Amino acid sequence: MRSKLEKLFPRGKPVLGMLHLGGATPQERLARALAETGDMVAGGVDAIVVENYFGDPDDARRVLEAFEKNAPGIVVGLNLLRDFRLGFDFVGRFKVSFLQIDSVCGHLPPDEDADYAAELAERRAKTDALLFGGVRFKYQPVKSGRSDEEDIRLGAARADALVVTGEATGQGTDNGKILRFRSVVGPDYPLIVGAGMTAATAADQMRIADGAIVGSYFKESYKDTGIVDIGHVRELMEEVRKVRAEGSR
Repeated sequence: MRSKLEKLFPRGKPVLGMLHLGGATPQERLARALAETGDMVAGGVDAIVVENYFGDPDDARRVLEAFEKNAPGIVVGLNLLRDFRLGFDFVGRFKVSFLQIDSVCGHLPPDEDADYAAELAERRAKTDALLFGGVRFKYQPVKSGRSDEEDIRLGAARADALVVTGEATGQGTDNGKILRFRSVVGPDYPLIVGAGMTAATAADQMRIADGAIVGSYFKESYKDTGIVDIGHVRELMEEVRKVRAEGSR
């Protein structure tokens, strides 16, 4: 299973920098997103994730259109919150290598989950983009009636990589939770830390996981409302490079 992730990120242990699309107007959100992209790329991240966290789908579309005109030079991903169908549509229209969906299993009651799983599989089969899916993800409800282990296994079958988080944006993901997911999916299934990684925790967590999505730590305030500080990007990436070097020995 890890081969798809390794093909997309041959250096291994990728760090995916999150664009929260902050700003007071559409023009400001686009300008900030492009500036933050430049800083994250210069700081060494492996991919950019466009997410309508503060903006809306039109803001995400504008960023993707700008990337079509002037590619950032690295992998581009998308997380279109609250509308996975439109997310798949955008993946079909733009050069997007992976789609993140915050929950692919566990968030729906059983009578809705089967239809959701079928639609997800149908849409996934029509794209070459990878799917990064959350299970027991921050802010997501748990309605399946299944155990954590059952939902983790089902989620892994529905996605190309699983994303594991703590309870909130910017809040650390507990190593115990990462290890619990690893014990269920096994050593060869891609596991991504989706929230709260810092330079202090990066090495330990990247030794367990196969990648990370980083947003808040890269900001000058270390909060999602801030603006990317290239120094913070470089600081975390230096710790990740140390882990990569360990794997090449």
